[in-house]
Amino acid sequence: MAENKIIIVIPAYEPDSKMLGVIDDIKADTRHSIVVVNDGSGEDKKEIFSKAAESAVVLEHEQNRGKGAAIKTALKYISENFESPYGVIVVDADGQHKVSDAARIADALAENPDKLIMGCRRFTGDIPARSKFGNSVTRAVFKFAAGVGLSDTQTGLRGFSSKLVPFMLEVKGDRYEYEMNMLLECAREGIEFFEVPIETVYIDNNQSSHFHPIKDSVRIYRDILKFSCSSLLSFLVDYTLYSLLFTFTHSLDISNITARVFSSCFNFYMNKRFVFKNKDNLAKTAVKYFALAACILAVNTLLLKLCTQTLIKNEYIAKILIEMLLFMISWAVQKSFVFKKKFKADDKQ
Repeated sequence: MAENKIIIVIPAYEPDSKMLGVIDDIKADTRHSIVVVNDGSGEDKKEIFSKAAESAVVLEHEQNRGKGAAIKTALKYISENFESPYGVIVVDADGQHKVSDAARIADALAENPDKLIMGCRRFTGDIPARSKFGNSVTRAVFKFAAGVGLSDTQTGLRGFSSKLVPFMLEVKGDRYEYEMNMLLECAREGIEFFEVPIETVYIDNNQSSHFHPIKDSVRIYRDILKFSCSSLLSFLVDYTLYSLLFTFTHSLDISNITARVFSSCFNFYMNKRFVFKNKDNLAKTAVKYFALAACILAVNTLLLKLCTQTLIKNEYIAKILIEMLLFMISWAVQKSFVFKKKFKADDKQ
């Protein structure tokens, strides 16, 4: 991919002069085009964006809409004004991404145009506690949710080709959750990741970050939280019916199978409509879902028998433990197979 076919995207909210330094470094060392998005910054930042406009295209949001929305605004502009093929590299405005590392992303993108290129920090040395902790938690959650291991899920330095721009515009989320959703959707669609080690830079102990730990973490983990709530409600339906039936019939098989049939129907409805918001043909997704449900039911029944006969004699406690185990399997299969979205990049791009 030729150097002049790389577009640098810089989403910016209340930036300081460090953003101008980033732009100057890019212009001094490369021939990349630059698109800056002013995400509703205050009047006192007008001079900074005016100077940025001397070397870059500056797009404006009248109000703060979030990092995800800023990236999408840039991508929409790029798709309408640049002829493919090209590459897009997203760089933070605070100077934490070096031009040399962005160049390595561009090199990796040239060799891997079908992959999402991730500039992954090493997290060695004096790292702010909240950054180290946040990335560790997010890595673990992403590994569980997507079944893919990444060394740095919170990096803002990312690159992808014009083939993936339509996909990136479809990813949900307007704020910091957009970056996590991007990873989840890529994993879900089978888009591979390519990690490029970059230098870990934190300026002023990362005080310039506009990330709000509680509010933005809820947005980031929203899909997982929705699935967990759906699964919990389905479990309550299942467990209540199981307990009532077992109390009257004293039959593990009848109680477990009957309860699972009702709870699976409830869970299918919740996941299709509210969790994954899947719009595929009802019959098609139902066949896949209930095939999965039948497999899980068979495993559930077998494990329940083995558990009550060898490990835990209490049928009620055994049921809870086995449901917790199968929850993780169900999440992974539903997200990657049952309710998987369909996306095909234009081969001409």
